[in-house]
Amino acid sequence: MRLLRAAVGALVLGALLATPAGARTVHFGGWAVDVPAGWPVYRLTEHPRMCVRMDRRAVYLGTPGNEQRCAAGSVGRRRAVLVPPRGFSKRAQASAVAPPVPVAGGSTFTGLGFDACAAPSARSMANWGLSPYRAIGVYIGGANRACSQPNLTATWVGEQVAAGWHLIPTYVGLQAPTSSCSSCAKLSSSRATAQGIEAASDAAARAALIGIGPGSPIYFDMEAYSRSASASAATLSFLSAWTDQLHALGYVSGAYSSSSSGIADLAGAIGSSYSLPDQIWTANWNYAQNTLDPYLPRTAWPAHERIHQYHGGHNETYGLTTINIDNDYLDALTVGAGASRPPLPPLTVRHVKQARGTVTVWVRCGESCAGHLALRSAGAGVGNRAFQLAGGRSHTFALALNARGRPLLARRGFLRTQLLVAIEGARTTRALRFRRTR
Repeated sequence: MRLLRAAVGALVLGALLATPAGARTVHFGGWAVDVPAGWPVYRLTEHPRMCVRMDRRAVYLGTPGNEQRCAAGSVGRRRAVLVPPRGFSKRAQASAVAPPVPVAGGSTFTGLGFDACAAPSARSMANWGLSPYRAIGVYIGGANRACSQPNLTATWVGEQVAAGWHLIPTYVGLQAPTSSCSSCAKLSSSRATAQGIEAASDAAARAALIGIGPGSPIYFDMEAYSRSASASAATLSFLSAWTDQLHALGYVSGAYSSSSSGIADLAGAIGSSYSLPDQIWTANWNYAQNTLDPYLPRTAWPAHERIHQYHGGHNETYGLTTINIDNDYLDALTVGAGASRPPLPPLTVRHVKQARGTVTVWVRCGESCAGHLALRSAGAGVGNRAFQLAGGRSHTFALALNARGRPLLARRGFLRTQLLVAIEGARTTRALRFRRTR
């Protein structure tokens, strides 16, 4: 018979729960399922709290329970087979309810949060109202999302936002070529840009299905990896395309990674041609409840744009409900009710760098704007270009010395200039010193 699409996986809880290894056929609810040699078989009615993991070689018979016990931080490519009861249809189930009403755009939250591999049930979330947390990371999709998500529906999203929770939508897609996750599907250096676009498009579609609409952030989960010139370039190209495509679809771009790998690479890309995420989520388990990071300058992502995962997987219990979680401190954009996102200043200029007769500068406008960049030296114009930005969007622009400035730099060996960034009603300047390179 045709095997059902691999959609979920399971956490192996011990040999006693598993059917002995060996190629065989099992029968369930009228299905005959061919089980590969060595794969355990779990009947979920007998183990209702088993964590159904997509990244395990296993067969699961039945429907995942609403109170799964899953380890935080689990990732890996889909390999398991889930066999639902006869007559169960996700399509029919979806058509029986009204289309989701999208949650309003993102809202800034400052305070404590947590992330769990599987979205907890509504009852568990209510019990955790006794906790110090008011934000939760939820895994909405991706090739390496490890845990099944029976609770993560548009109804659940609406109920939790209404109850005062702030959601951190997270997408676990293709990982860096040198990822520490040995079981994860990896991105391709030659297709990194295309794969970043595909990931963002899928993430936005999945977010919309559960009622998370445009204006909301979606964070890409890029697990730790070994940095190398090729791996870092591929990862930055992927995340740049992810950001550009999310912007095109009306969403806010976020990125999660280890402080010493993905975050370090993103910090190093400030002022480059890569499009950087709007929000940053650092993993640095130093137990500090703040958003500081040794790899990020204080001027990078400073305006309610950071999350810090400060403690790894462990159990915590509130209201007699135990969940395995990672701890987070937020000062960032989430999906939630309450305080709206603070208004942006009319003009923000950061990350000014100059090299080889060219200056790069990161610019963001609070509202849609048309402006210009200019370089002046001793009252003479030595560089100029115009730009346009949509409201709230940012871009890194490059401005080269013109036909007047280049000879001056070549003759003197250095050139003192002033950079002007101006839009209607706002302007800022920076003093720069160019040096001739050999």
